[in-house]
Amino acid sequence: MTNIDRRTAALMTLLSPLAAGAAGAQTASARLKPAPMAPPMNHAMPGNSGDGIHWIGDEQIAMLMYPGMTVMDLIGPQSMFASMMGAKVMLVAKTLEPVTSDAGVTITPHATFDTRSRDLTVLFAPGGTDGTIAAARDPATIAFMADRGARARYVTSVCSGSLILGKAGSLKGYKATSHWSCRNALAGFGAIPTDARVVRDRNRITGAGVTSGLDFGPTMIAELRDRTYAECTQLMSEYDPQPLFNAGTLKTARPEVKAPMIELIAGFRKQAEALAANG
Repeated sequence: MTNIDRRTAALMTLLSPLAAGAAGAQTASARLKPAPMAPPMNHAMPGNSGDGIHWIGDEQIAMLMYPGMTVMDLIGPQSMFASMMGAKVMLVAKTLEPVTSDAGVTITPHATFDTRSRDLTVLFAPGGTDGTIAAARDPATIAFMADRGARARYVTSVCSGSLILGKAGSLKGYKATSHWSCRNALAGFGAIPTDARVVRDRNRITGAGVTSGLDFGPTMIAELRDRTYAECTQLMSEYDPQPLFNAGTLKTARPEVKAPMIELIAGFRKQAEALAANG
């Protein structure tokens, strides 16, 4: 394949998450297809592809879904993973029944716990509130996460998805982050709560609350492929955050913003702490 053909194929893959998102917005439920496999070609490693970009890989990525998850926790990273040529990105749930998020968006899984490969490159858990607590208390979900997490090259999460990793025993002795409302609860699982947008400790990579998935995604692409591919994805996504308000963290939000939100989320924080206290 020529360099021009390789670049064209890469561009189409990088564009595909954007096209899928536009189509999904026109339907009542999003039916995401597994990321397409790349056209046959030799694997291009950094420095020998002609353009220096590691375009091709064969990663096996399983992304957990469960009722009540926060859809942005899932879709931000999913769109980034899906931009990787050759990667197989699968949305996995207990059954193949459509899964409804806490915002009312319904997504159909690709595979069940029983049918998903036992050997994964990446295992990922999104967060939520009540739905996350329920998932973390579900024996089948935790058994799946513990089993695949013991084999996966990378064990990852965004937002309160780290509570699920903690319950599965995957964070003991590791630095990890989560949404600010439940980050400290991770200590109950033997983790080391860390206040950062994305935290990496060996093969555990966790993102903080919700929108941190947009930082987690390129972090993972840079890890799995290379920095240039990650930057290509960032450029194609036009990810250039310029927040209107500086209220995205407890450190920067005004007191009159923090106070009602801390009170509003207090019930979930207590549930997270109770979950961690019970192991």
